[in-house]
Amino acid sequence: MKRLLSLARVFGLMLIVFSLTYLLPIMASLLTGDGTALLFIEDALFTIGAGALLWIATRQYRYDLKSKDGFILVVLAWTGMAAFATFPLISYIEGLSFTDAYFEAMSGLTTTGATVLAGLDQLPPAINLWRHELNWLGGMGIIVLAVAILPVLGIGGRQLFMAETPGPMKENKLTPRITETAKKLWLVYASITAACILCLKMAGMSWLDAVCHAFAAMSLGGFSTHDASVGYFDSPLIEGVLMVFMLVAGMNFATHFLAIHARSLKVYRHDIEAIPYLVLALGSCVAIALFLVAHQSYPDFWTALRHASFNVVSIATDCGFASVDYNQWPLFAPLWMLFLSSVLACTGSTGGGIKMMRTLILIKQSQLQMLLLTHPTAVNPLKIGHMVIPSNIILSVLGFIFVYFMSIVILTLLLVVSGLDMVSSFSAIIASINNAGPGLNVVGPASNYAALSDFQTWTCTIAMFLGRIEVFTALIIFTPAFWRK
Repeated sequence: MKRLLSLARVFGLMLIVFSLTYLLPIMASLLTGDGTALLFIEDALFTIGAGALLWIATRQYRYDLKSKDGFILVVLAWTGMAAFATFPLISYIEGLSFTDAYFEAMSGLTTTGATVLAGLDQLPPAINLWRHELNWLGGMGIIVLAVAILPVLGIGGRQLFMAETPGPMKENKLTPRITETAKKLWLVYASITAACILCLKMAGMSWLDAVCHAFAAMSLGGFSTHDASVGYFDSPLIEGVLMVFMLVAGMNFATHFLAIHARSLKVYRHDIEAIPYLVLALGSCVAIALFLVAHQSYPDFWTALRHASFNVVSIATDCGFASVDYNQWPLFAPLWMLFLSSVLACTGSTGGGIKMMRTLILIKQSQLQMLLLTHPTAVNPLKIGHMVIPSNIILSVLGFIFVYFMSIVILTLLLVVSGLDMVSSFSAIIASINNAGPGLNVVGPASNYAALSDFQTWTCTIAMFLGRIEVFTALIIFTPAFWRK
């Protein structure tokens, strides 16, 4: 019980820190005069008050965080902060239920980009900015942000970082102190975001659209200020800028940090995931363009390449922008895009899915098993590049992929049994658990998730949450072994 009270104290401090995020929409409201400033001020004060009360009630409980505590706090933070993030949406949008508001907030923080809202073009600038700020915060992980700040308040951060950091290589760190690692990653993340804002502004966007879409692109969150998403702009230049930054966001931010620090692009050649990632992404763009031309979806190759490239990169990297209704393409194309959303994004990126590193390990392990079938006495360690992969990581990857696909099956069947058609059910869960955004049919890019029932909406919300914290982090706290001393 004392341990849980100590975690409640930390969560109270995290809520106080989270309340600072209301400052950006407050300033936007004051600048644009959209009339929502008071609403955000009230919600910020409520969040500060709730966090302060929680901290005051539990401030005497101070314990060092263990690894198990990190898992509990990650789950508590993502679910709890999503609940507090609903307040501006519920306060302003008349008739919005808590279920839909929580879905929207969770979609933002998990960088899924799925939405239940219509009329985005008419929303006040501050409300749209709030949605996109949730994307941006969730991109690198709001827990990592807390790791950089909470040590100042007397709370160690390594356990949180280990529980939050995606991918199998969690022991690697860029600097000796975990706090410094988190700060370096956030500095790189913020710097590239600023560059994206300027590029989008120069490409023809307004400042509001540039900031919002840069937040969504770098977080691979996919929210937009327009119902038609990026298709609203109908600009090859804007699409090209967003493609570049989505590809950047889909790569390991540790690699970006090392490349900037070394002032050399050679670092990317030594990244095990980078070349397979780019080859698969760009190769798929060309292949899908040829496929669309062959099926006469577009009159010429260059038009097909434009639309195929943007939408393939967007879905494959788990961003979720759309420039056209690819639900109207021959079924193979969007299915391939959803498949890529499961495997393409690199470890340490802001994307979801099983990550490129796990994909490479799975491919190499399959090749090794076939070798052992023909040469049972062979001794051949699993290597990716020049790195020998330890057996414990291989087992961890195999276990994760099994749980990942079983989660997809179970959640898809729940949507099917609730009355949703198979294509919509499967694509909604794939898009949600990979944090990719739009699916097909009922939840396709030309529509949104508003048509789902409350049960279906909560099912997709759970899928988004599981995908963002990589399944195990949530499921492990429900095992009896986790609670044994």
